[in-house]
Amino acid sequence: MSVKRAAFITLHACPLAAPGQGKSGGMNVYVRQLASALGNMGMQIDIFTREHSDVVNRIETIGPNVRVIHIAAGDTEAHVGELYALLPAFLKQLNAFREEEGLKYDIVHSHYWLSSWVGRELSQAMGVPHLVTFHTLGLIKMQSRAGEVEQPERPLVEAEVMASADRIIAFSPHERDAMARLYGADAAKVSLVPCGVDLSVFRPLDQKTVRDRLGLNGEKILLYVGRVEPLKGLDLLVETAAQMDSEDGVRVIVVGADVNGDREMDRVKLFAKERDLEGQIDFVGQVDHKELPLYYNAADVCVVPSYYESFGLVALESMACGTPVVATRVGGLSTIIQHGRTGYLKPWRCPDAFANSVEMIISSDGLQQSMGTAARKHAEGMGWDNVASMMWDEYTILAGCPLDDNNNKC
Repeated sequence: MSVKRAAFITLHACPLAAPGQGKSGGMNVYVRQLASALGNMGMQIDIFTREHSDVVNRIETIGPNVRVIHIAAGDTEAHVGELYALLPAFLKQLNAFREEEGLKYDIVHSHYWLSSWVGRELSQAMGVPHLVTFHTLGLIKMQSRAGEVEQPERPLVEAEVMASADRIIAFSPHERDAMARLYGADAAKVSLVPCGVDLSVFRPLDQKTVRDRLGLNGEKILLYVGRVEPLKGLDLLVETAAQMDSEDGVRVIVVGADVNGDREMDRVKLFAKERDLEGQIDFVGQVDHKELPLYYNAADVCVVPSYYESFGLVALESMACGTPVVATRVGGLSTIIQHGRTGYLKPWRCPDAFANSVEMIISSDGLQQSMGTAARKHAEGMGWDNVASMMWDEYTILAGCPLDDNNNKC
């Protein structure tokens, strides 16, 4: 059986949404880039997502062989916490669309726990394999930070889908091991396929040129990119900056929007004010995804202070731009960052330790340059073409169509 057409289910993360806005983030980028890379290789991909308020067209073609299809299910402004109740309606409308167009798929690939429920039902109805990428896991999130709360249905659905799925994709050995330890997943069904990066967009640029464009002076730049929410640990970055004493001065740039109005943003700003840093931190909000390389290249160090990252796309994007990363040793970050070579991994959330690592990099042009060069080289092995090829191999094996002696896909 050849693998020609796949259905992607990404119920709450439309790939057309701008990263950094609301709950849009790395998963949106992942789904769009993976689908586009597979489409360029000749596979037909339909991405099913829930209709939202700013949908222009129900069906959008976003590249060769790739469509985004918006499915109506409940209020377009429904909060993510309300979506579990809408899953049967989403599935019903998806099936209606599929039957109306006479669509058949060779494989179903679900993204996130909500989508995995739909993907399981859809794959069983069509009698085709179900592959799932969870992106984050509820039990790990709740263990990673005090106060993290998840819907009670989430770990139950995650466990059920892990038991029934034909293949589970993990970004790192840490995630695979957590699935087995916390959910009782069969490790033999878990394959390691990393996230990827667009190497043509995220690439080294002249630092002085991009700094002039962004209106930055000679200060040392610490960069944070991502949603502004408690799990991302921005307070650690603020505390780190407060510990530093650079002759050139230190400026922190925060790129990303608050997921809950301005609640977390206001908290972090107050935190910075209490440490006399309000004049050294710029909250630039959400920026266009293709503008992000300007910020990565302007920075001396990218800091990823998260409590939990299943993969850590920001770290990979920064490395692809040749900018070293200092990050917490959590989740998939240890898979991306080569400690002491492309940046530093800190095993505990200690501002002093973070500040020491950042200062080591920014105080040595030679170290910063060598780490940046090594970071780019490491990232070059994680382009989307490579990742898509690995994923197609997974699809091919699941569909019972083994690779030939020349590793060609049927």
